[in-house]
Amino acid sequence: MNKKKIFNDPVYGFITAPTELIFDIIEHPYFQRLRRIKQLGLTEMVYPGALHTRFHHALGAMHLMDTALQTLRSKNNEINETEYEASLIAILLHDVGHGPFSHALETAIFQNVPHEHLSLHIMHLLNEHFGGRLSMAIDIFTDNYPRRFFHQLVSSQLDVDRLDYLNRDSFYTGVYEGKIGADRIIKMLDVANDKLVVEEKAIYSIENFLVSRRLMYWQVYLHKTVISAENMVLRVVQRARELLQRGVEVPASPCLRFFLSSNLTLDDFRQDKSILERFVSLDDHDIWSGIKEWAMHPDFILSYLSKSILSRKLFKVLISSKPIEEDMQLGLKELVQEKYNLGEEEIKYLMISGKIGNNAYDAEGQTIDMLTKSGYVVDVAEASDLPNIRALSYKVEKHFVCYPKEVAH
Repeated sequence: MNKKKIFNDPVYGFITAPTELIFDIIEHPYFQRLRRIKQLGLTEMVYPGALHTRFHHALGAMHLMDTALQTLRSKNNEINETEYEASLIAILLHDVGHGPFSHALETAIFQNVPHEHLSLHIMHLLNEHFGGRLSMAIDIFTDNYPRRFFHQLVSSQLDVDRLDYLNRDSFYTGVYEGKIGADRIIKMLDVANDKLVVEEKAIYSIENFLVSRRLMYWQVYLHKTVISAENMVLRVVQRARELLQRGVEVPASPCLRFFLSSNLTLDDFRQDKSILERFVSLDDHDIWSGIKEWAMHPDFILSYLSKSILSRKLFKVLISSKPIEEDMQLGLKELVQEKYNLGEEEIKYLMISGKIGNNAYDAEGQTIDMLTKSGYVVDVAEASDLPNIRALSYKVEKHFVCYPKEVAH
């Protein structure tokens, strides 16, 4: 069988699967599932073009990893074929543990089980399936491989994951301010003292990358309408879970019903392999088919939320840089309770409050290191002559409240 396949990617052109093992991983049902999970959850409610999937993103990130490794090799950094393949596999599988609607439902389907943990569990299953050939990829993914810069390419402040999703998400949403010069940044990468560094002449490209990242957060990922839609879907799934656990009949696919009927933790995953087997058959379609069924459910909250999502009658959102006043929240609660005749416990489904935050550059965490012309390695915030990067390292937090538009015109 010919395994030298080419994928035509709208962002980068032709992408190849460089080795037979990588081709076989892409062909595996666990990876093919990513075709059925949208990269940006419900962002299509605001940007109709945002229909790309985790499958697209994983292939794009692998392509950028390939380019980065070739660049590092061209600068006399020794990277053997095993390390090369393992790095590509680590980035290819970094999101394989995402559940339906990506981040939006991460807390609704499980109790504190982050997608990174699920990705790692799925990698271990694939490692068994492929006879231990993913062991080095797992070490790179978990930062247990002695040459640390490989992990930094997979996960850091300047990793190929971020470079791809910013490029791809700005392409599909049409928010061109988010476009970054990924090619130039990658061409400027090098390794010093076993750490990933960027050459000094890339300083403005890095600034542009950080500014674009902040812009994409406020304009796309944390857009107020996206916050409303994602919180409504989160609440509708939580309501279905509550009803099911109270013994009320709620239609759902067998896998979705399994997860909603029980409160699973990370320990359950570790102890019972069959849970992961069920998880890898869950995707966006389970949630959408549920929502379509729930629109006819006798429970008012479940059907009201489902109908609203299906017809894009989204909640009104107020966003404020200060905490939203208690009096206002109480007033809204009373209006919601009165209008829909809800019990005290049920208000939380139709009046949702919370916090969102964004810092483009986490100077406290891993820094982006810059290699100066004189051979020193410094934090990019120190190297920059513009105050931008310092400013971008401050976390901005905003508070929000969403509620049905009919409540207060």
